[in-house]
Order: sequence, then C-alpha cells, then structure tokens
Amino acid sequence: MDKYWIWFSKLNTISVKIKNELLKIYKTPEKIWNLTKKDLQETDILSSKEIEIIQDINNRQNLEKYIEYMCKNNIKMITIQDKKYPENLKNIFDPPVVLYVIGNTQILKSKSIAIIGTRNCSNYGKNIARKFAYNLSKQNINIVSGLARGIDTYAHIGAIEAGEKTIAVVGGGLDTVYPEENKNIFQKIIEQGAVISEYVVGTKPEKTNFPARNRIISAISDGVLVVEATKKSGTFITVDFALEHGKNVYAIPGNINSSMSLGTNELIKQGAKMVTTESDILEDFS
Repeated sequence: MDKYWIWFSKLNTISVKIKNELLKIYKTPEKIWNLTKKDLQETDILSSKEIEIIQDINNRQNLEKYIEYMCKNNIKMITIQDKKYPENLKNIFDPPVVLYVIGNTQILKSKSIAIIGTRNCSNYGKNIARKFAYNLSKQNINIVSGLARGIDTYAHIGAIEAGEKTIAVVGGGLDTVYPEENKNIFQKIIEQGAVISEYVVGTKPEKTNFPARNRIISAISDGVLVVEATKKSGTFITVDFALEHGKNVYAIPGNINSSMSLGTNELIKQGAKMVTTESDILEDFS
C-alpha cells in the first residue's frame, strides 16, 4: 500500500479533475509530493490555495496509521493506474484517483445494474426493489446501490437473500457505516460482494460527498433502474450521470396519486424505459 496515493486521495478540497490532470503531467503522486512551490506554480493549473494544500505538512503526517488500519481491516486500495480499476469508471469525465474496497475487487468489472430510489419509500417500492434485485442477481447481474435508507437498502437485501453479489458505493470512509442501522447489511455485502468508496478512512459521510458518490454508481453499472422517486428526488443526480455516461435508464411505473411515483412516471414520459418485469431489462443485457 502506497502512502503517496493515500496522501493524494486525502486532498479532498482539490477537485478530482485537477488531480487527474496532475497525474497526466507527473505520472505518480510521489513525484507530486516532491515538487517545490515553484514547480507547482509552473503547472498553470493550480490556484495558490491548491498549492498550499499540496504542500501542507499536516496532510502528510500519520499516513502509516492509515496503512496500518487498512491492512488490519482488509481494506484494499485500487489506484486509477491499476489493472483492477474498472475500465468504464476510468472513461468518465472525473474518475476517482483511488478506490478503497472491502470485499471482492473482481466483481467491479462484472455486468451490473444500479437499483436506486427515494429514502422514504412505500411498501410497494420496498417490495419491488427487493424482488427485482433478487431476480436480476440470479441472472448473474450484480446489484449496485448506495446503502442509503429506503430503496437502496432493499436492493441490497434482495441480492443478499438471493445469495448473489451486490456492490455498495458509499459517501464516506470505509471505517464508518452510514446509516448506522445498516451495519448488518454492510457486513453481508462484504461477504457476498464489495463496499467501495473514493474517500480514505476517517472521512465523514458529509452531504456534499453523496452527489459525487452517485457518479460512481452510474459509471460501474450497465444500466440504472429507478424504483421510486419524488419529483425533486436526489435520485435524479444519478439519472443525470447515467445519461451523461450513455447508460440505459429504466423506471418502474407507479400510482399516479402517490408522490413516491411522480418522479418515475415523469422519467417514463421523458423516455426512460418502462419496466414491469425483469425481462424488460434482461433483453437489453443479453
């Protein structure tokens, strides 16, 4: 495990886009670590604030403790330069420079579908997410979601109950389970699949991390299924990424009187593929 990559990924106030540009120029985080202030100024892509952050001694301390914690807790690190790094994630506009993974790293390159939706879902939404996840995972399609309350949770549960693989993409370090009530599910996912994050251990699951997390959910999936969503649901952030990434978007139709179905019904009107059975998705995956 390389302390320079950990240091580089820790610099959260520097955008992923800038980090990738620096890697194109200097190839490795170790070389960036060793640059002088003058060298950094000459790149012409960094603000004075970003140069300060790169050279800040506080960001360079105790890196061995991160390595020790990750080794002890079986947290693997996949850099954007590793062969294990998912190709479809590498091809997006702003790929994470590092992925931290607990579980099976091989499945990150397997065929998969994201199942997402609102946190405050109905019983109908819970049952549909669970059923579709169960049946699709039985067809060797990994279920990807975000471990959030609601639809995400039931998508993971469906795959777990099927005894198949599921991937949770989280918005904080892998030392924190959020929400806390999903601790048991978190553990089951590790046993049957993988939990991944672009954030180093110690990173709190801040609100601002979740929109960025959603681009990873879209990128590593071959399609996105929206089960339930209100008209202004955060789910649409993932849908927008899916459209940007050229992925198929699927939506479950719902009761026109239910606020939980306003978003999915609107997606269908806008051109998302209406799904009523798993075969509606499987015909695109075959």
